[in-house]
Amino acid sequence: MSKDFLTFLDYTSQELDALLELTEHLSDAFRTGQLPRYLDGKAVALIWDAEGFRNRVAFELGITAMGGVGVQIPDRLDERESIEDVAAYLNNWFDGIVARTRSHEHMQRLADAARIPVINARTDYNHPCEILGDLAYIRAQRGKVAGLKVAFVGEATNLCHPWFESAARLPIEVVQICPPGYSIDTRLLAELRRDAVGELAVTHDLKQGLKDAHVIYTDCWPTYADAQTYQQLKQLFIPYQITTDCLALADPDVLFLPCPPVHRGEEVSAEVMNAANCRVYEAKDYLLPAQNALLVTLLA
Repeated sequence: MSKDFLTFLDYTSQELDALLELTEHLSDAFRTGQLPRYLDGKAVALIWDAEGFRNRVAFELGITAMGGVGVQIPDRLDERESIEDVAAYLNNWFDGIVARTRSHEHMQRLADAARIPVINARTDYNHPCEILGDLAYIRAQRGKVAGLKVAFVGEATNLCHPWFESAARLPIEVVQICPPGYSIDTRLLAELRRDAVGELAVTHDLKQGLKDAHVIYTDCWPTYADAQTYQQLKQLFIPYQITTDCLALADPDVLFLPCPPVHRGEEVSAEVMNAANCRVYEAKDYLLPAQNALLVTLLA
């Protein structure tokens, strides 16, 4: 097993299964107030030089609940000091590092330089903790992940990449549904397919992609700088907006998981957020135990 968790590709199918199993155990333990102090005497450095609160809060709460100490590092990677120097100092005092930074190259350099485990809490290329938590929730609802079909609706983002990577390691199907020009890089897709355990696909046909899906997962539209760009993007992406009618195209028990922050009126309609199949709030409950499972596996 890798000493780090930077992407799903760092782990085998069996290791990912073990993480999902541990997540369910830790979820039950946290809810019942019986979470063991796995991190007694452990210190974790927290580097947060990109926005977002859910992962950060879940890491801080999880570390504390398991008896560890989380310390915020007031620095941005590769600004005032080299990443290699920062890693060398942190090696002296900490048992692990949790980092969120825009550059995936910076994350990789940090992991290469650190002697202690590094957990990727998000880069602009990859967001594996988020998908690990969602997979754990889906597993808890379905009893398994094998045979799962996930319809990812949106451009190739840091959420799309780990979904495809999960299909490379697990017996699931992931299909990206998007307008032409916004698909995952063809060379990356071919590389992931080469030894994939599951199935990876791309389609521009919303109805075809949603057919028989057990999970519908959305990401926000691409960023836009001005009103003209927004109108152009809206024309491209509004046909891919998930509405209540879209849910009927999928499996009858489909789980609708729009990734936050959710933009009603863009990637999702306002009313679909109130659908019984919309489980985004319940799913994010598994973010904390999933991240705890990583901390326990790498640090305890």
